[in-house]
Amino acid sequence: MNDKQEKGAMQVDVALVRELAALLDDTHLTEIEVEDGDRKIRVARKAGGGAPIYAPSYAPAPAAPVAAPVAAPAAEPAAPSGTMVRSPIVGTAYLSAEPGAAPFARIGAQVAAGETVLIIEAMKVMNAIAAPTSGTVKAVLVDNGQPVEFDQPLIVIE
Repeated sequence: MNDKQEKGAMQVDVALVRELAALLDDTHLTEIEVEDGDRKIRVARKAGGGAPIYAPSYAPAPAAPVAAPVAAPAAEPAAPSGTMVRSPIVGTAYLSAEPGAAPFARIGAQVAAGETVLIIEAMKVMNAIAAPTSGTVKAVLVDNGQPVEFDQPLIVIE
């Protein structure tokens, strides 16, 4: 053992730190933390000027075979009017409490303010997402088990 190891100094795995930094670039995250026993490594990057370093994407574009060019792009459908329930975190959206159970909110269902309308799992923690207002569910904009981004529209209540 050398002097640093005897004094309890943490041995930094430089290759792991570089790999985590590359993962930040690939995933557009601002920080990542990994834990292995009593060793914990956190790699973080500041977003310049307080602005986000990336524009969130709400759904990946489906892969399609190359086809003949389209004459004009189709207009994107207008978002339903009403109160938009947005994701407060990045995670995986679940529409029911467990597989096979009835969904928390369906289109046309009445919900009360504070009632759980879906769950977002983030880092193995289930986070209940509550309706901000009472009303009728006009649209469910995510699928069960779909990854969601911060501030992504999830449900519309009118």
